[in-house]
Amino acid sequence: MPRTTLTETEIALIQRQRVARLATADENGSPTLVPICYAFDGNYFYTPLDEKPKRVQGSQLRRVKNIQARHEASLLLDHYSEDWSELWYLQIYGYADIMPPEHPQHAHIVELLRERYVQYQSMALEQASIITLQPGRINAWGPALH
Repeated sequence: MPRTTLTETEIALIQRQRVARLATADENGSPTLVPICYAFDGNYFYTPLDEKPKRVQGSQLRRVKNIQARHEASLLLDHYSEDWSELWYLQIYGYADIMPPEHPQHAHIVELLRERYVQYQSMALEQASIITLQPGRINAWGPALH
């Protein structure tokens, strides 16, 4: 049976990790993978459609269109070290959605993101949609997880 909750050790690693990879797929199953900055509140992962340079508007990003077409997504967090006793990865499969700026929880999520990344202090995240990912199935591996 698939595991659906994170351990305390995994949550601690998630909170220390600075970047993850978000995978989404379009209506035909064609995948897209992007690195993201994120916040995790113990229940959901959040990543904003921030002001980093992009080729298209936030609402036109492939990951946004993919989530709108099918809400399945996965997140990969990992750590590599030459000391292989420190290796680990977490694959988190779940339900993704787009939180608009007018959502009641939006301001709180912006605070979480700004606490985590100083770069977000000067960005207008109040006006940005946020991708949410609710974990469903969890796959973990690595000596550092034990």
